[in-house]
Amino acid sequence: MMKRRPSGLGRGLGALIPQREESAENDINAAVTPAVLPPQSTTDMDQAPQGTYRQVAVGNIEINPQQPRRHFDHAAMEDLVSSIQEHGVVEPLIVTELPQGQYELIAGERRLRASKIAGLDTVPAVVRTASEQDKLEIALIENIQRHDLNPIEEAIAYKRLMDEFGMTQDEVGKRVGKSRPQVANLVRLLQLPEEIQQALMDRKISASNARTLLSLSTDEERMHLLNAMIAGNFTVRQTEARVGHPRRARNVDPNVMEQERRLRESLGHRVDVKPGQNGGGEIKIYFHSDEDLSELTSKLAGDPELD
Repeated sequence: MMKRRPSGLGRGLGALIPQREESAENDINAAVTPAVLPPQSTTDMDQAPQGTYRQVAVGNIEINPQQPRRHFDHAAMEDLVSSIQEHGVVEPLIVTELPQGQYELIAGERRLRASKIAGLDTVPAVVRTASEQDKLEIALIENIQRHDLNPIEEAIAYKRLMDEFGMTQDEVGKRVGKSRPQVANLVRLLQLPEEIQQALMDRKISASNARTLLSLSTDEERMHLLNAMIAGNFTVRQTEARVGHPRRARNVDPNVMEQERRLRESLGHRVDVKPGQNGGGEIKIYFHSDEDLSELTSKLAGDPELD
């Protein structure tokens, strides 16, 4: 297991770009000149603790194998190509140097792809040293900040940080600016059948609807409800009603249903509230694995990690 070390990544990509170069880029934009930074020689480059600016040949940049993003919207890519043809590449890519004049992309694959289509020979880039963990974290943070990842891509990246680098859900959350429950709820989506994950990646259903499907006991039930959700364009509440109260009479106390909904959203699991006589009753919480049980125990016990 690789040793974890403190990082400024949770502050976002701004911490990775040299301040002097940001000012230069703003000056270029203000002058209404092409937004590609001027070429620099590799022997006379501005130095910064976070990296070094260079103009790098697009043919010398290899795609980042750690890139969490797998799907690129065609229409959005065409818009970016048009923008680059008119204005150039405004924001530099982030790369790490390889032997023999090659580079490996850390962040900016969409810009690199669009630059190739636009016919650019070089692109501005910040060259920095990065471990395998750094590469995954930086690529993940950039995509999250741009809202470029679908929930499954995001979940896979979080799980990789935990599995490959020994990070906890809380540590992942702090790096990417999310709470531990948000990270946990996304990772749980990977328990769904591939067909449902694909529907989520294709944006046929929302992440909230997908999480609700986790409350069902079998994949057969989940697939049946998935088809109904897509056909009926269900809202989250309609899906929750199907999951939580499939056989309930319509005259159930709305207050009880609302309390049940709040518990389900807070815990991220199926919850049944059954009122009894004289104000008493039962609350039943469903889980499907030891990890689910551990997570629920932490939440119900007020684990400070969740604050």
